[in-house]
Amino acid sequence: MQQLIFFFQKFKYLIFFLFLQFIALALTFNNLTFHKSKFVNSANAITGSMYAVTSNLSEYLNLKSENTLLSEENTRLKNIIEKNIAIRSNLDSVVIDSLKYHQKYTFTDAKIINNSYIKQFNFITINKGRNQGIDKEMAVINSKGIIGITDNSTESYTRVQSILNRSSKINARLKNSDYFGSLSWNGKDYNTTQLSDIPRQAPIKIGDTIETGGKSTIFPEGVLIGTISKIKKSNTADNTVDIALFNDMSNLGFVYIIKNLDQEEIRILEINDNE
Repeated sequence: MQQLIFFFQKFKYLIFFLFLQFIALALTFNNLTFHKSKFVNSANAITGSMYAVTSNLSEYLNLKSENTLLSEENTRLKNIIEKNIAIRSNLDSVVIDSLKYHQKYTFTDAKIINNSYIKQFNFITINKGRNQGIDKEMAVINSKGIIGITDNSTESYTRVQSILNRSSKINARLKNSDYFGSLSWNGKDYNTTQLSDIPRQAPIKIGDTIETGGKSTIFPEGVLIGTISKIKKSNTADNTVDIALFNDMSNLGFVYIIKNLDQEEIRILEINDNE
């Protein structure tokens, strides 16, 4: 208490001056419209800037939850689109039952929790497993294109064989054409894969888009892969080209797992045909 009294005694003139200054400013801003307008505008600008900074900080801190919500919403929309495609495919039937259509694919969103891309045999781990219906040999993609194929699942997690894996072989084609090849990786550049067995007569050029061919039971037709960056012509019946991937395989986040609902039926049919 004594220290407080001493403080006021020491700075009494300064405190009195600030008090009078405050009264003068208050009278000025309350009675003069111009000064009041300037003060309000300045205060609003400062407050607005503070709100903007606070909002940006809040948005940044909430990016994780927002990305999760967006991923879930995209999954829901993909499933709706797949159902609509299945319904439209039945419009050629003479009798149409809107409750009985054939949906071929389902989509499940997941997050990558571990990603290797500098080894010869790279794998990715995602945070969904058998509890969410994830099993072996399902396609894994994101909004930019293919990621890999599910390899092994536990109750809550799944290992994915990345396209950056020397054992990876995926059917691919030139976009909007019937020229197919086999997509693999030579283990060198994680931004580039190779497409081999392209017929020599195929009209390929630098910049052409490569997509999944749909000739397997794993990937749907038309999922993007990348563009041709280099053509290696040979004297054999086919060519090999380098593919610059659309995905940055060193920077992956949310993915979609695609399940082919006809996969088991097709597999059984093909086994019976081979017997």
